[in-house]
Amino acid sequence: MTSAQERSDLMGKLGLNVQNRAAIGRLLNSGNVGEAKEHGDGRMTATIRINPDELTWDPQILVMPHGGDIELELINDDQNTHCALLPSNGDRKFIWLVNHSRGRATLNLDGPGCYWYSSPTGNDEGRGLTGAIVVLGDVPPEARLDRPDQPRP
Repeated sequence: MTSAQERSDLMGKLGLNVQNRAAIGRLLNSGNVGEAKEHGDGRMTATIRINPDELTWDPQILVMPHGGDIELELINDDQNTHCALLPSNGDRKFIWLVNHSRGRATLNLDGPGCYWYSSPTGNDEGRGLTGAIVVLGDVPPEARLDRPDQPRP
């Protein structure tokens, strides 16, 4: 597990500690921050797990360097059954994670932004089983709002 200072430093390095993005660090402050691994062929992969008796995703914030496809491996090491409701353009993914099980999901997140995921069974969300996938990068020109350029950090 990363320390609070390491988590803060990583949030700063990724640009997630500035105005309009600070909520991510404040809402999801109990878990780790992880980065998707990008392979030579452009595929991205990551592993997200539920550790025993922690009721939090690990990492709770997953950062993708840019939009695209990512293959997630989800591991439930907990004694209880949970699930994962994951974002994906045009089609959300739902995976049951019985105790001590694993599952896989391929997501397409093609634009920058913050995509929330959770376990909506029982009161898992209310007890902390909520996370975010943050996709870095700029919005493509065709998707930009018709407004003046905004200051960039």
